[in-house]
Amino acid sequence: MPPWSSFEPFLVSGLALGGVYALSGTGLVVLYRATGVLYLAFGAVGAMGAFLAYAVTPADATVGVTGWVVCIAFSAVVTLGYGVIFGPRLAGRGPLTQAVCTLGLALVLFGAIDLAWPTSGGQSFSLTLPSDNYGFVAGDVQVNITQIAGLVTGVVITIGTGAFLRYSKLGTAMRAMANDREITATLGVPVRRVEAAAWLGCGVLAGIAGILLADMAALDDTTLTFTVVISSLAAALIGRLRSIAVTFVAALVVGLVHDLITPISQLTSYSDMTPFVLAAIALLVVSRGQVMTRSREEGS
Repeated sequence: MPPWSSFEPFLVSGLALGGVYALSGTGLVVLYRATGVLYLAFGAVGAMGAFLAYAVTPADATVGVTGWVVCIAFSAVVTLGYGVIFGPRLAGRGPLTQAVCTLGLALVLFGAIDLAWPTSGGQSFSLTLPSDNYGFVAGDVQVNITQIAGLVTGVVITIGTGAFLRYSKLGTAMRAMANDREITATLGVPVRRVEAAAWLGCGVLAGIAGILLADMAALDDTTLTFTVVISSLAAALIGRLRSIAVTFVAALVVGLVHDLITPISQLTSYSDMTPFVLAAIALLVVSRGQVMTRSREEGS
């Protein structure tokens, strides 16, 4: 077993990644509650946005305001456009059809990234933020501002979204649609506008997550397309696609466990399995609890 000092850098990076997964999971949960659609293209949209930010950034320079704007604007426009065009058609479909349709968008974007920025011949791409150059030392660990921003952004998005859903009219409409879409529509709620707002918000979060993860992990189409959506989806499933607070905690756990097992040589190669394992354990525990509760109710 490695000494604790070997785990300290991964504790910091794990919390930072967990914050990014948390804001991603929040976007997935809010969109699912408002529209019933599980947006599997979340990671691909953010990845494409990150590559566009790289494209508008001068060589050997850090990503500036233009890169951020391009990434977030692209993610927001594509997600909103997809939601406006296909969202109403997916509303009455089954969960499998909805998931496959959004997965189709992910594969199209994944192919477009591979064509525009091919990695054949060992070519690689990197994206850095100005905040990487600033930070502080905690103990023996160097912490940069980007890592702090990843965690803080996750916390702020989680708290802000919870307050938005609870206290704003639009958030109340989203919660009502999650309970019963048809009744909400009969009460005069503009369902299409509420759905469009949910799609737009999810797209903005996809852009933020894409550019942060491209800096903290890698500017790689496979990593950004699948790592984000798998990890954030695992957190959202642990929260049962309903609880933002549980999704936030689960995302932090996924990020921490993923990075903390890296120094353990026997487990390093299994780190990518973390989201699947944690989600499976959580779902099994929840299912077992529901079975026991029903058994007690039937027995009484």
